[in-house]
Amino acid sequence: MTTVPEPVTRLAAVLRADNPGPMTLDGTRSYVLRAPGSASCVVVDPGPDDAAHLDALAAAGPVELVLVTHRHADHTAGSPGLRARTGAPVRAADPDHCHGGAPLRGGETIRAAGLRIEVLATPGHTADSVCLVLPDDDPGGTVLTGDTVLGTGTTVIAEPDGSLGDYLASLDALEAVATRAVPGPATGLPGHGPVVDDLGQRVRAYRAHRHERLAQVRAALAGLGLDPAAPDAVDRVVAHVYADVDPSVRGAARQSVTAQLAHLAATDGRPGTGPADDR
Repeated sequence: MTTVPEPVTRLAAVLRADNPGPMTLDGTRSYVLRAPGSASCVVVDPGPDDAAHLDALAAAGPVELVLVTHRHADHTAGSPGLRARTGAPVRAADPDHCHGGAPLRGGETIRAAGLRIEVLATPGHTADSVCLVLPDDDPGGTVLTGDTVLGTGTTVIAEPDGSLGDYLASLDALEAVATRAVPGPATGLPGHGPVVDDLGQRVRAYRAHRHERLAQVRAALAGLGLDPAAPDAVDRVVAHVYADVDPSVRGAARQSVTAQLAHLAATDGRPGTGPADDR
């Protein structure tokens, strides 16, 4: 494991935490952002409460500000420790994960470390998920996507506050940001997995995957004669649609099915009769 952040774009460097697992892939990625010539930096997602990881982030400073993309502990547990090491305020959309800083607001622009950072509210994975946009990064801007878009695979709609409807709307918002740049394409820096070279393309693939899964769940409900609100619907649909997933991520599949059934119950009215637009 490297202990020095490695540059991935003109304005961003990455330091990967040593916390690999089924839900974290090869480890949580913390990002160090700074404009060329800036004395200070911004850290995004301190990661787990790992002393070596936090020491390395602090050493990349001086750290002016810490930003958090969402509430999950593999992104936030290190926040108090990094604040203790640097004195930098920690800002997140969820006030419970702020330490000395105000909550993030969707639509606001932050100026720190010589950078312009736009906050894009992207609920869905969790209710408090945000993406952070560096519109001045080359060639087409950079978006730090947290767990909304991963470097490999797809994200879970996490209980208890994840929402598939919100997630689909957030993909629309991300695509709008990712395709506004010239000359483009926009780069995605995910919380897990490698750099996404064309974020707009990846978002479109994510949307297609979600609609495909919804169609599979609708077909399963119809074939099993189930209402999406039935008490045993989640377990039976998981067994039918996600039969081939590794047991290590079966819990994640169950969370996603829970979100899919809630979405269908709200939008379809009854199994097998979906609207033209799943959003």
